[in-house]
Amino acid sequence: MTALVIGAGPAGLMAAEALADAGHAVLVAEAKPSPARKLLMAGKSGLNVTKDEAPADFAARYYEATWLQPMLERFGPAEVRAFCEGLGQPVFTGSSGRVFPVAMKGSPLLRAWLARLAGKGVTLKTRWRWTGFDGDALAFDTPEGAKVLTPAVAVLALGGASWPRLGSDAAWVPWLRDKGVGIADFAPANMGFRMDWSAHMAKHLGQPIKGACLLAGDRQERGEFVLSERGLEGGGIYTVSHDLRLGAPLALDLFPDLTLDALRDRLARQKPGDSAANRLRKLGLSPAAVALVMEMARPLPSDPAPLLKRLPIRHAGPRPMEEAISSAGGITRDSLTEDLELRALPGVFAAGEMLDWEAPTGGYLLTASWATGLHAGQAAARRLG
Repeated sequence: MTALVIGAGPAGLMAAEALADAGHAVLVAEAKPSPARKLLMAGKSGLNVTKDEAPADFAARYYEATWLQPMLERFGPAEVRAFCEGLGQPVFTGSSGRVFPVAMKGSPLLRAWLARLAGKGVTLKTRWRWTGFDGDALAFDTPEGAKVLTPAVAVLALGGASWPRLGSDAAWVPWLRDKGVGIADFAPANMGFRMDWSAHMAKHLGQPIKGACLLAGDRQERGEFVLSERGLEGGGIYTVSHDLRLGAPLALDLFPDLTLDALRDRLARQKPGDSAANRLRKLGLSPAAVALVMEMARPLPSDPAPLLKRLPIRHAGPRPMEEAISSAGGITRDSLTEDLELRALPGVFAAGEMLDWEAPTGGYLLTASWATGLHAGQAAARRLG
C-alpha cells in the first residue's frame, strides 16, 4: 500500500480514484459495514448530484468559502454530469435546475463506481475504524484486530458532524487538534428550526406552506417548507438556514407575486364582517398558511397587508446537529495548503465535509465533496511523484 484513504464517502472514493489513476496502490478504510451510506440515504428521495447554473452563480452558493472556486471550476456541474454518465448513469435536469440520475437513486451509481474502482486496483476495507494516531502512524480497529499503518500519503475524508448514525460523527476532531490542526467548531447546517406551537396548530402539522418567499436578513428565497411537530423543515427553510443560524430574523412574504398596493386592493374588495380567518382564506391562503398567520399575529391589524407581505416568524433556534443535513465548521482554510494538505501533518490531505465550508442543498454539497476529493487525491498523487 502506497496511499491510504480514510472514509468511503463521495470525497474519499473520488480521492481514491485520482490516486489509482496515477498508478498508485490505494487502500480505502471505511468504519461502517458498507460505503457511502450518506450518499445512499440522500438518494432515497432522489439523488440530487448538482445544479445546472452558471459557474459564477454556482460558486457564490458557498458563502464565505471563496477558496473552493478553483476546485469547482475544475469539477463543477458539467464534470459531475460527465462523471455520472461515464458510470452508465444518464442524468436529467429538473425544472428547478437540479440535476438527477435518470434512475433517481444513488445505489446504481455507487455500484457502478465501486466496480470501476475495484477494476483499477483500489482495495476497500469496511469496519476499519480509525482510532487516531500512534506516534506518526495511523491506528485502526478492524475485524482482524488492531492495526497500525504508515502510508506514504493519506487522504482524510471522514465527513462533518451531521448524521452521526451514518458515520459522520466528528470523532476525529480531538486527534487532529492534538497535532496542531486548526478546526472551527461544528454547527448544524441545512437544518430545521424549532417552534413552540400552540395547541390549535396540531391539526395543521405535517402540512406544507407553498408559494411563499422566505426573508432572512438580506436574503430572499422562494421555496416550500413544512410545518412539523419539530418545527419548520424542508428545502425552503434550508436555503436560509445559514443566515438564520447567524442571527438574521425570519419573515415570510405570503404573496410574493403581489405588490403591497395590489394586496390592499384585494382586501378592500372583501365583504365587511368576515372573520379574520375567512378573510385570509378568501385571499387564497391554504388552511395551514392561515393557521400560521394566526399563530404568529393574532389579532390581525386593521390593515393586514403589510403583515402578510412580511410575517415575522418567531422560532426557537436550530434543530440539533444529528438532525441536520450537513454541518458548518471543520478544518480551517489556514491549516491547509493550496493542495488541501495539512500544514501540521505533511503527506496528510483532507477533503469533503471535514473542511470548513458550507453550502445549501440542491447538489452543492455533493459537487464540492467530489471536487475537493479529486483535488486532494491528485495532489497526494503528485506528492508521490
